[in-house]
Amino acid sequence: MSISAAFYAQAQDVSVIRNTVEVYSSTPMVGSAKFNAMAGANGALGGDANSLLTNPAGLGVAISGEVSGTLSILGNKNTSSLAGSSIDYSKTKGDLGNAGGIIAFPLMTETGWKFINIGINFSNQTLDNVIQTPGNNNIVYAFDKDDITKDAALAGHMYERYGNLSKMSFGVGANYNHNLYLGAGFNFFNASLDQYDSLFYRNLTNNSTEGFSKQDTPYSERSSGFSASLGVIGKLSPNFRLGASLETPTFWTIDRNYYFYNDPVYGDDMGAENRKFTSPLKATVSAAFVASKNFSLNVDYTLGLTKPDYKVYGGAERALNDFFKENYKNLSEVRVGAEYRVQQFRLRGGYAYQSTPFDALTISRFNDAGTVGDQSYSNMMLSDRNTLSFGIGYDFKSFYVDASYQNISSKYTNPFMRGYMDGNSDSSYYSANNIFESDAYAASEVKNNRNNFFLTVGWKF
Repeated sequence: MSISAAFYAQAQDVSVIRNTVEVYSSTPMVGSAKFNAMAGANGALGGDANSLLTNPAGLGVAISGEVSGTLSILGNKNTSSLAGSSIDYSKTKGDLGNAGGIIAFPLMTETGWKFINIGINFSNQTLDNVIQTPGNNNIVYAFDKDDITKDAALAGHMYERYGNLSKMSFGVGANYNHNLYLGAGFNFFNASLDQYDSLFYRNLTNNSTEGFSKQDTPYSERSSGFSASLGVIGKLSPNFRLGASLETPTFWTIDRNYYFYNDPVYGDDMGAENRKFTSPLKATVSAAFVASKNFSLNVDYTLGLTKPDYKVYGGAERALNDFFKENYKNLSEVRVGAEYRVQQFRLRGGYAYQSTPFDALTISRFNDAGTVGDQSYSNMMLSDRNTLSFGIGYDFKSFYVDASYQNISSKYTNPFMRGYMDGNSDSSYYSANNIFESDAYAASEVKNNRNNFFLTVGWKF
């Protein structure tokens, strides 16, 4: 079933599958420098606006107002290797990564309800990702079977994605007797991306290089989504807390513009379409140990409970849903973070592990010698991901400054080049003069390293 589903769905642009998981099924987790230094682990600690990224009940933990803003500098490096050669591509981008605040309202009542707090949080991250892959002289294509001077060898491939993903959250948290905290949040998402898929072949006779664009690329998507979240935190003792939260699926509306080629009616032109997408339902359970005012430790575990799902308008959405039904593994993530205070100094560290989203997939691909055969991959398109982080901070009583560093690493197989025309679909590559078709992929190995820096300035009132 994995073989048939992989071939069926990947007849489309592989990037659609990658973006379904990486863009539309994940949520921005760029928080304050403190949040990022602890690898996003705060589900049972709470206390600031970043609680809306994990557990809105954390809003109820705050006993004073607070606002903060975070500058992010995000670095992304891909090393793509094929047939013994590698190409590095690096890009660094600075932006407003996070902004948020809480207003705390003490309740002067004789009941157990102590606070009602209102929070707002904005999280923003770049979607920029470029994979530049070297060529392989052993992969040769005959553009004209009657003229060997038209034979060409694979000269390389480039996948490019540029854009941003943001999440604006509004929430309310309540404090009951400083032992039970409840919260709810509403989340509004926006995504903007432009994507390119370019293939290059070098003529073996005159060494000229020809560039090709995959059918229906380049394309751009402008999307918006909505989700809601509920959470609870309970103190089992002064030192132990447990938390749980549930985030509904994100309901996305995706507007897409794309270029198409060689249409029998319109020729080369631009088209538009609209898609509806529902991301997985997610649950998070958390535990925290607060030894004293000087040390705290938090562990979060997040699990996707459902699978990605497109509203079916035709064969494309049906094929995608079949692929995810058969091959998608419910995404899980573990986050561990700790903070140690030395008077007004803060020392923080964290680690997070996110599992690979797909089962092993088998594809037909060219090996380094240029021979076609089936190969199974456990890390196709995306893989498991490791995050290491640490940070420092200083509290000036009313004001505070925090800084942190993150390293996020992963290794995955990058399939490209497959595309052909049949009676119902066209996924070929096009240039001004030629059409390229292939029933098999080329597959490079990609090492991804992200080095991120964050600086937060905040005010408590």
